Amino acid sequence: MNSAQHLLRSQRDLLLSLTLDHPAPLLRWLRDAEVLSPAHYLSLLERSPSNAVAQAMEMVCATEESSQRFLQVLREVQDYYCRDLQLWVERHCREGVSKPAPEPLKVEEKKPKGFAKLFKGKSKGFTLTTEAKAKEQLKPSRSLKLANLRVPISAHKTTLLKRTEQLKCYSEGEGVASNSASHIEIRYTDLFVTEDDDFVDSSKHEYFDLASRRARIYVHQACQRIQPCHLLDPQETSGRPPKRVKVKGIAGIGKSVAVQRIVYEWAIGKNMREFTCIFDLRFRELNLIEAPLSLFELLGERFRYLKEALPDLFTSPSSLLFILDGLDEFKFTLDWNSPDKNIDFRSKVPVSELMVALIKGSLLPEASVILTTRPSTEAPKRFFQRCSVVLGFEEDQVKEYTTKFYKDGKVAEKVYDYILNNDSLFVLSFIPLYCYIICTAMAEFFSSENPDAGDSKSLDLNPPRTVSEVYFCYLFTAIKHHALRGSAERSTSRSEVLSLAKQQLTKLGKLAYENLLQKKIMFSRADLEKYDVTPGDLQSTFLCQILQPVEEETVEMFSFFHLTVQEHLASLYCAVNLFSQEDIIQALDLWCFGLRPPSSTAAPLRNTDINMDQLESLQMFTRFFFGMLRARLAGQLDGLEVSPMEEGDGIPTRLGLWFQEQFKHGELKNQASLNLLHCLMEFHMKEATSLAAPEIKKLYLFKMKLSVVDCAAMHYVLQFSPHKLQELNLGYSNIGNRGLKRLCLRYNCLDRQAAILESAVLKSNECQVKKLFMCGNNLGPDGVLELWNALEHNTTVEELYLDITGITERGTENIVHCLSKNKALKTLTIVGNEIGEVGRARLRELEKCRPGLRIIANFVDDLGLLQAYLDWVEEIREDRDQMDSVKNADALQSVLRGLQVAEEQVETGENAEKAKELKKNILELLESSTNLTGRRHVM
Repeated sequence: MNSAQHLLRSQRDLLLSLTLDHPAPLLRWLRDAEVLSPAHYLSLLERSPSNAVAQAMEMVCATEESSQRFLQVLREVQDYYCRDLQLWVERHCREGVSKPAPEPLKVEEKKPKGFAKLFKGKSKGFTLTTEAKAKEQLKPSRSLKLANLRVPISAHKTTLLKRTEQLKCYSEGEGVASNSASHIEIRYTDLFVTEDDDFVDSSKHEYFDLASRRARIYVHQACQRIQPCHLLDPQETSGRPPKRVKVKGIAGIGKSVAVQRIVYEWAIGKNMREFTCIFDLRFRELNLIEAPLSLFELLGERFRYLKEALPDLFTSPSSLLFILDGLDEFKFTLDWNSPDKNIDFRSKVPVSELMVALIKGSLLPEASVILTTRPSTEAPKRFFQRCSVVLGFEEDQVKEYTTKFYKDGKVAEKVYDYILNNDSLFVLSFIPLYCYIICTAMAEFFSSENPDAGDSKSLDLNPPRTVSEVYFCYLFTAIKHHALRGSAERSTSRSEVLSLAKQQLTKLGKLAYENLLQKKIMFSRADLEKYDVTPGDLQSTFLCQILQPVEEETVEMFSFFHLTVQEHLASLYCAVNLFSQEDIIQALDLWCFGLRPPSSTAAPLRNTDINMDQLESLQMFTRFFFGMLRARLAGQLDGLEVSPMEEGDGIPTRLGLWFQEQFKHGELKNQASLNLLHCLMEFHMKEATSLAAPEIKKLYLFKMKLSVVDCAAMHYVLQFSPHKLQELNLGYSNIGNRGLKRLCLRYNCLDRQAAILESAVLKSNECQVKKLFMCGNNLGPDGVLELWNALEHNTTVEELYLDITGITERGTENIVHCLSKNKALKTLTIVGNEIGEVGRARLRELEKCRPGLRIIANFVDDLGLLQAYLDWVEEIREDRDQMDSVKNADALQSVLRGLQVAEEQVETGENAEKAKELKKNILELLESSTNLTGRRHVM
């Protein structure tokens, strides 16, 4: 037997004992060195540590070559393990393996150090002794400048690995879902992250703003997809890596998981190796800090084992990365416009000022910062050199996630097929949190114990279709199989299960609701006691315990494991504690418009201390409420009700009149209108929707970032309208062909390959749309060809606006044939599209066939159009955040190209002068933006 094989076989038991405490680094490096195959590597992660290392050693010892590569890997990963392993490597790997094997070293059990109190994972192998520090030498490949950093940084990496290698899986008990692997390498599914190209109205609820933007990403953005570990890669514009990066995304979209993956990859030594140290901080934990402190003190408290090393680390700030997760959860006010203070890492300031200084770059400007937040939370783009948005999953990732979630491949296939064939669930599944909750809830319906797909006898429920139903199934599953700890059998009825949990759910729901009104998401033990909630039993199913050391003491805090779970439990509480039609109407007026009820005996309306500035944040809660109210009216909440609903049969009609009033006299625009559509879809009752829908004469969704979920809500409501819709404004909504197909699939019951929204709406025999605004949407040639076909026989549309919609020469192929037969269209605006000379010739031919049709193909054709674009440019100039939008920058370039064509045709006159003014303003805006961007890059 050759020397490497002999060495490993003779030292096998010792090496097992030295590495079994934490085999992850060794196994990952063996995989990357191709000693282990990817499939074998994943299978080992599912085994116990001792079994995993034993299996790996057995495979490694099969050949001399693999044994040699194992020793090379061991040298690379030795810092992750105890001092005894490092001594073994120093003895056997640096001088070759030809020497006789020495006597095995004795493994001394080490006590965990103080940092183990901070994190759940404990590093049993590290002893941070002076002797160890003195003996260690830095490897040339390391970026560390001082030898005494090696040991604390190794301890830091090991701690982070143990904290990040598991993806948290809540409420998984003994059911099918609990059998799914939770190691990050097994469960993690790639997210769709791209450059953030949008100006976002911070008043919108983030779910509606970004829920499914992946469905309408421009084709030219395909190359801009970013792996989370590449967020700090050099930018194309400057060639330099950004120092400040903002990553935004709605609740549940995967921001924290993406950050967890970044930390894991750095800690295991595979990505971002240019950084000596990564500090990951969570804003919800920073909420606990009341007194002023310095960055040095903050990091010394959070990472105590690094305290002595911090001065050395701060000598090279460019090698430090700060990851600040969850700005939206920060309770302190951030003053972005305050003058920069001259502070350093030892200056004591309030934690809010500390975070602002770190993010803006007035503190440690050479360090790198990644900030995650929801889109509704202000973090001005001017402080960041890269702004990215997490868009969740794409269709392939939904299938991958479902496959990984279940051990039983047949169950996974059944669940995915059900999701795929249920549009409401399908569009929800692109949001990772919803995908997780869907999979957890679906386990009951499609488990191996339920061989017939859709068998719902055990739950006394039907498979879910809406967001509310998904959460209720999840809630019910969690209660029945986890919170009640086996006291409910599989055959126990729904009402009996809910009755068993009634008292606890009521307390927890009241806690969720009253604190939601104040946007409070973290609770102390005293807060829980106020609501008679004990952290245990049912509560452990929904609450996370956060142990956070502050000033040498541990502060125990709790939160719902996700904000949407708090919102859902709050809605459930309200649904069972409002007893009359008047109570419900008063509650809706409060939640939607801030109108306080005059007086009420209903618990949710007593002492309503609501934060009026946060009404928009209650939109998701309101949607959940309508879903839960429907469940109550259907008898699905029997067992929870305190007393019967008064005049329950008349509630759908009364709510229909309430919706009718809002659409008729509310002068609603944009988000408010869309939110009501979602509420109607969640309520899903014909009596209400058939009353409300006819009052929708106009849908003004200009500049809304419509998702496929929004399309589903629009369809559901509009199908109850006797086609009274007269104006549909989707300008700059970025709805995209995929989202449009979702809507047209429902709106006219067409198949999935049918055309896009415009054709679906316009082909309807009862269509009454007179104005259609599609400006700024990337319809492309395929989309507009369908549009021309739809208009051929349409008799209602009089005005059609298609500015900057990606129409090419091919998109004009059938325009003459179709529009020459159309007798209703009076105005067609098609500027900002590169249709070429052939396309322009076709337009001239169309003008001859349709003399009553005014075609605006050049910007100089209409003075009002030129003025509208001048106003738009001025709007962007006043709000620089809009200029950060890739879409706006590209749109301005499209306008410039259109103006260039126009100049060649019209040289004089008022229109020509306006066109020159517009061109001049756009060029100045683009140039100033470029200069500003350049300055940002050198921060």
